[in-house]
Amino acid sequence: MASTKLKAWISAARLRTLPLSISGILVGSAFAYQRIDYWSTYAVSYQNSSIEKTGLTKLIDAFNFEFNYIIPVLALITTLGFQVLSNFANDYGDGVKGTDNEDRIGPMRALQSGIISPKEMKRAMVITAVLTLISAIFLIYVSLGVGKLLISLFFLVLGIAAIWAAIKYTVGDNAYGYRGLGDVFVFIFFGPVSVMGIYFLITKSLDWEMIFPSITVGLLSVAVLNLNNMRDIESDKKAGKNTIVVKMGLAKAKLLHYAFVILAFICAVYITVYSYNIQIFAADNNMKWKLANENYYLIAFLPLLAFIPLFIHLFKVKRTTSPALLDPELKKVALSTFLFAILCIVSSL
Repeated sequence: MASTKLKAWISAARLRTLPLSISGILVGSAFAYQRIDYWSTYAVSYQNSSIEKTGLTKLIDAFNFEFNYIIPVLALITTLGFQVLSNFANDYGDGVKGTDNEDRIGPMRALQSGIISPKEMKRAMVITAVLTLISAIFLIYVSLGVGKLLISLFFLVLGIAAIWAAIKYTVGDNAYGYRGLGDVFVFIFFGPVSVMGIYFLITKSLDWEMIFPSITVGLLSVAVLNLNNMRDIESDKKAGKNTIVVKMGLAKAKLLHYAFVILAFICAVYITVYSYNIQIFAADNNMKWKLANENYYLIAFLPLLAFIPLFIHLFKVKRTTSPALLDPELKKVALSTFLFAILCIVSSL
């Protein structure tokens, strides 16, 4: 019995969703490491030169040149907490509303199976929310300390908003997931909040070029949700869950799906070209401590390889006429997004 219960909790945590949830943290951390790596070396060269000190001096002085590995580790822990909380809340919300029923495609949910009661799931949600908030506070403190009060408060509010968003996706009478707003929240929290948030916490600076990798991760995350909603279109209709897919219909939802992946690719191309130029710029400014071979810097384009399986996936979606057959594609998009994040790390080293 205990073993069955444990398996039900592990199933409710939906471990297969976790790689996608941390992709934004990995991408933002990778670009933060790259910027620190190159700007710190450039700063030494610049400050020791006889060049007239201009506005670049302010940039150099403001930039944080130390990569604190504790920050991304805490961010990963916090993000995993948010995702598990979201999964518990989704299981609870859809379970009590009757959305998870015999019509649903995919693995049986914990409440649906009856192994975990609604009361037990609510208790798990509260515990997870508290632990995640503690982790978020610790992350903010390690990164910003107590000196930057307003910025710290902003990130704290952001953390509370993330907890609210994780719960309200399917829980309550006004659950936004039932009104077609899930895609918007997934894009915001998996994309800009995740990528640009961790980048700022590490570097203590804003780089608006980071909007492009954040859009890439955000759109690919929305693509996973869109696939999930295309798969569940019939059961969602019956349960009154008015996702964007239900509102648009399957044919238009497919077109939207193509747009998500293609636009994500365009943004990925931009940021890889930008990263390549930064590395070449660094080499041209007496930073020969890396390899003095321009071909080495082509590694900046490595993350684009993650889009090969994604474009193959688009052809699969186009040929698929039965929504149920889209279920295996969820894993492909999620793992391709995670691969993009891993390749961003490799290309930044």
